[in-house]
Amino acid sequence: MGQPLLHGDERWIGREREVTERRMAAATTPERHGEGLPRRLCCRELQLQEFPDKYVIRSLDPDAPDHAFSVDRSDGHLQTLSGDIGSETPFKVATIYGVVGVIRLLAGTYVLVITDRQEVGTYLGYSIYHVKSMKFLSCNEALRHSTSQEKKDEAYFMSLLRTVESTPGLYYSYERDITLNLQRACTLDEVRVHKPLWKQGDPRFVWNRNMLEELIEIKLDAFIIPLIQGSFQTIQFTLKKSPVRITLISRRCNRRLGTRMWRRGANLEGDTANFIETEQLVEFEGLKSSFLQIRGSIPLLWEQIVDLSYKPRLSIISHEETPKVVERHFHDLIQRYGETMAVDLTDKHGDEGELSRAFAAEMEKLPHVRYVSFDFHHICGKGNFDNLQLLYDQIKEDVEKQGYFLVNAEGRILSEQNGIIRVNCIDCLDRTNVTQSYMARKSLNSQLQYMGAFSSSECISMYDDIYDMFKILWVQHGDEISLEYAGTLALKGDLVRYGRQTLAGLIKDGMSALSRYYLNNFQDGIRQDAMDLISGRYSVRRNGPSPFQLNAFESLSYLPVASVLIVGGLTLTTLTLNQGTTHSTSFLL
Repeated sequence: MGQPLLHGDERWIGREREVTERRMAAATTPERHGEGLPRRLCCRELQLQEFPDKYVIRSLDPDAPDHAFSVDRSDGHLQTLSGDIGSETPFKVATIYGVVGVIRLLAGTYVLVITDRQEVGTYLGYSIYHVKSMKFLSCNEALRHSTSQEKKDEAYFMSLLRTVESTPGLYYSYERDITLNLQRACTLDEVRVHKPLWKQGDPRFVWNRNMLEELIEIKLDAFIIPLIQGSFQTIQFTLKKSPVRITLISRRCNRRLGTRMWRRGANLEGDTANFIETEQLVEFEGLKSSFLQIRGSIPLLWEQIVDLSYKPRLSIISHEETPKVVERHFHDLIQRYGETMAVDLTDKHGDEGELSRAFAAEMEKLPHVRYVSFDFHHICGKGNFDNLQLLYDQIKEDVEKQGYFLVNAEGRILSEQNGIIRVNCIDCLDRTNVTQSYMARKSLNSQLQYMGAFSSSECISMYDDIYDMFKILWVQHGDEISLEYAGTLALKGDLVRYGRQTLAGLIKDGMSALSRYYLNNFQDGIRQDAMDLISGRYSVRRNGPSPFQLNAFESLSYLPVASVLIVGGLTLTTLTLNQGTTHSTSFLL
């Protein structure tokens, strides 16, 4: 199942005839992207009406003019509306482009809406939008009756919400769920694809999952937009007089959201920091092909506590659950992706070496998972991108066996990807992005050869203009992923763009490294607080019975800033850590 049904080189049976017939069919038959999927599943444009006592959000879509709901400005109560809301005239009217979700704090409810968007391309024929700006609508009239300390606490939490408003890398579609990769989407049953978008999605990649519950409870399906955080890049060019589209889409997992130094390793459930699924989608003459890779922090219990030093010491946390944590992590990957191969790019000396050896020792206990150690800095230390061929030579057989997903214009599956490469370094940013771009290039050559865009002897590096576009695609992807986790552009971008390190690149990397140092020590704690708040890692309750509760293996240094205030006795607010809590709303897997 891992390889196309027809394979080989020039000896492919009926290859030329098949390509010719497909080109003729493509010229006369429209592509059937996601056949059976209802269109306009979410309201595309909304009107926000402000009244003294409430907000009203109403659909402006011609095919859904009656969809509307109100939010009480005193207590945040949500209520569906139908028909005319009366003769009252709003004192302010604005256009918004989506409702992200609802969050309740000490004395108020806050509704996050999309105030600006940009269309950035299409995914399988459906428009994709990048969130340019968001705003929280405050429904906190009850704050007037709160104590002075509660007002101070609420002000701090509101400052975290302002941080959330500027979250980078959020993407969505009104018509298609983009949390699912092509292979999973094509294997959905017919019943599921007719459900609202939030019911179709992979809950791991719904960035606003925790904020959707109240909208779901009152059945506001037309307003519920699953957002992903990650990256969306696309390029288009022509080969053999036919257009080729390459789309690169990354989906960040919401189970262990965080910033670079404040969220490392795994939790007890086996979820890792900076876990991202990256899909490279190729479309040519009705054929669609998808190649998946994943990245994620080393799945051990470890930390790197910020201490104002340039490179804080790594610390492995000794815990009896460590073997089970690693096993849980890879069991989940195998269930989702099939055969999994772990490629570890960390150094073999110093703190990284100690962590790498600990990882290798745990992987020896999992004989069904192949572990490959590749010291990127040592082997590619002089900036020679091409030395990654040494890694590829080690894993080529397994990579080709895993294959890629391929479906034709009629929706018939021609091949499936039956395994995945999991790549990590320390941050899962710079070295990881360089390596994944190399693997993606190898797969792209194979995909385009099978599709008939390349002959068996051609590859993308033979076409300078196209190759440059492909490299820039991956550079921009790496920059966006890095901004979300580290707050700066990616390092080592030159290796992807030029195959070597340049002087300008060294200067840029130096500036980015200094920026990371500043952000890690002085800004990321606040960003981490904000992520923990909106992702449900902790919740805000009045008159709670106990102070903040820690995960057993996380040190006091990783308490969110707001929680440090609580432990210090400066607030009466209770923040309760939600550890694997099952919410009343069930997201389908």
